Amino acid sequence: MNTTYFTVTLQPVNIDTNDIFIIIPCFNEQHSIVNVVNNLLQQGYKRIVVVDDGSAESLQTVLQHMPVVYIRHAANLGQGASLQTGFEYACMHRALFAVTFDADGQHQAMDIPALLEPLLSGKADVTLGSRFMEKNPSAMPSSKKIVLQLARFINLLFSGILLSDAHNGLRAFNQKALRTIAITENRMAHASEILFEIRKHQLQVQEVPVQVLYTDYSLQKGQSAFDSIKILFDLVLHKLFR
Repeated sequence: MNTTYFTVTLQPVNIDTNDIFIIIPCFNEQHSIVNVVNNLLQQGYKRIVVVDDGSAESLQTVLQHMPVVYIRHAANLGQGASLQTGFEYACMHRALFAVTFDADGQHQAMDIPALLEPLLSGKADVTLGSRFMEKNPSAMPSSKKIVLQLARFINLLFSGILLSDAHNGLRAFNQKALRTIAITENRMAHASEILFEIRKHQLQVQEVPVQVLYTDYSLQKGQSAFDSIKILFDLVLHKLFR
């Protein structure tokens, strides 16, 4: 399957924001989640679903006065499980579109219209954010770039889809994709499993340039080289036993 790379000129989203569900998987993000939610609310997004993946302290206290849906896992299951919970909630409430958005402050709400445009125009079922399609890509440590390049080719090896970026949590899905994709890899291998599902169900996918804001805090939450080895191990098991 070929992935289309293209640049979108930002336009106002011509859709009722009640039809767009923003799914935020969250684990121990007490220091960032309020700002993340506020930024989304300021951009007019009304259907925000925070999935608390068994944080040490419930996030309900910091979110109780905010107009969000709060779902809490009784135990830490992993980001893949949190996304699947969000997908199921969105499907149950007949979402037309869902956007996955990280809780650590890396993602920019202003990028969401560009992600939605190919879905609205029928050009794609899934859009994936990419940090490497702009002339001046988001600054990041060299070690992280190496990890991401490795992940790109791991994805190609197992899914047959070559992307310019890998494991970018900023994505958008139309209703067809939401109802079709099933995430069973609870932890970080879910990012590659989403690609397996896209290929399996012959969904149309496009990459869209996005900006990622790196801070000392968000870098601490990122994947290490050891994480990538664990992801590769999970992918091998997935291929052998599924």
